Amino acid sequence: MPTHAFILIHNASNSSQLTNDLVKGNFPDFADLKEKKTELFSSRVIAHFIEEEERHDLKIVTQGTQQSLRSMSSGERKKALLHYLLKSRPEVIILINPLDNLDPQSQQELKNTVHRLSQTVRCIQIGSRGADAFTFISEYYRLTEGALEQYANREALFSSKSLAKLLEINSIPPPIQPYLAEGKTLVQMDGISVSFDNKPVIKDVHWRVLQGEFWQLKGPNGSGKSTLLNMITGDSHKGYGQNLTIFGRKKGSGESIWELKEAIGYFSPVMIDRFKGYHTLKNMVISGLYDSVGLYHMPSDVEKTLAEKWLRILQLEGKGNAYFNTLSEGEKRLIMIARAMIKHPPLLILDEPTVGLDDNSAAFFVALINAFASQSTSAVVFVSHREEPGLQPDFVYELVATHQGAEGKVCAT
Repeated sequence: MPTHAFILIHNASNSSQLTNDLVKGNFPDFADLKEKKTELFSSRVIAHFIEEEERHDLKIVTQGTQQSLRSMSSGERKKALLHYLLKSRPEVIILINPLDNLDPQSQQELKNTVHRLSQTVRCIQIGSRGADAFTFISEYYRLTEGALEQYANREALFSSKSLAKLLEINSIPPPIQPYLAEGKTLVQMDGISVSFDNKPVIKDVHWRVLQGEFWQLKGPNGSGKSTLLNMITGDSHKGYGQNLTIFGRKKGSGESIWELKEAIGYFSPVMIDRFKGYHTLKNMVISGLYDSVGLYHMPSDVEKTLAEKWLRILQLEGKGNAYFNTLSEGEKRLIMIARAMIKHPPLLILDEPTVGLDDNSAAFFVALINAFASQSTSAVVFVSHREEPGLQPDFVYELVATHQGAEGKVCAT
């Protein structure tokens, strides 16, 4: 049976460089990989194949089927990618944060699949969350400043990681100018039902979000969470003809999508993959005041000062003139989250915000969002498959899958 390894990375790690070094055999303990047929399993690989679908109308992973990779849930995409990679009969497979974006059931299914795979294929798991390490792993490493340090066992690696104590963030920077929506009810859904290609996705959903409330939105992959969010942000036409009211206006009553977006702060890791420009950290944070990704005019001194306060909270003080593209993936996420928060929008939507963050950074973010929710008049909708320790939502709205589409219910926190 092959030996398998887990490599613990942190928020500033360059996972792309790490995988390149592994494949080239640049680490003594993995020198043999240079001669092995190796495949890479990661969200970035999935994003590449989705881009091929969109640009060239070329289905690679789902070749021979009617379904595109983009139309699949996160769990279905990962299952399809693994099936595709195994066709090449690899000797080694490198899995980068394989459990990210998966609900508990999909996580267990992937764990079972990889466990069976481990009987014949060497698995190298690269992860930023200690709890994700597969149980069959026998070798443990930590990446530190480009070098791999080996640990005797699982306990030695994870006990050596002193998780940062949840910070108490005493003062969230206030907005330059308060932005208040009309009325206290920001989102009102009454009996919302949605189908795609005659397949029911959500059924008879009733949900109300009031000013200042902190909600966690939960549900398995494919249960309709993204559908609900896209109807709120105006990115889906499925809200038309429904009993859906956003900021006091019934959907389809003549509202502009830009008026909606102006009142919504939004973050999803997908935003980072699509951003290719060159902007400083300070300007990226300021761009949240203008609902742009990147700043395209000269900022005022007041805006610069506000951005510096946010960078101080993110522990990036003094780096305001560094370029966004030079950051690690985890640091980019923190900057984009600050961008979404900076103007204290009436509604803040955070879609899988802790994906790509290590344990310390996730703990820091939990403290940040708790502080923002308690100190701001913004309503917050937090979407995550992980049960993040210390998160303090006021309410949980859970989508429960049925054959007729997912139904929603308010659960105890």
